[in-house]
Amino acid sequence: MENKGRAADWVAVATGVLLSVSWIWDAMIGPPRAAMFILGLLIVLAATMAITRPGLMASEAFIFALGALVFVLPWLMAFTANPAAAWTSWILGVVAMAAGVVGSLQTAGMTHRHGPVPH
Repeated sequence: MENKGRAADWVAVATGVLLSVSWIWDAMIGPPRAAMFILGLLIVLAATMAITRPGLMASEAFIFALGALVFVLPWLMAFTANPAAAWTSWILGVVAMAAGVVGSLQTAGMTHRHGPVPH
């Protein structure tokens, strides 16, 4: 069985799952909880696209953009007073951004070495 996907994509999947269930240990309620849940699911979706279509640069860029949004979420949704939720958002945001950058670099290297991805 072939191992599909790169490590960065699997890290992004784990990041999205953790973000989606983080409300359990962060004691989040209301709109911030929904925002973290939805952003986590979007990261999982983008990472799944990156795993199933390894030459798709847009999914890696989307992972990075979602990570940046997760990073600024405590200020946007005004939950910096909840340190557990804020730190969860900051740490997982940085991890998602790093996964997006690493995945983008790997995708660019793969496309450059092997030519365009066949359709």
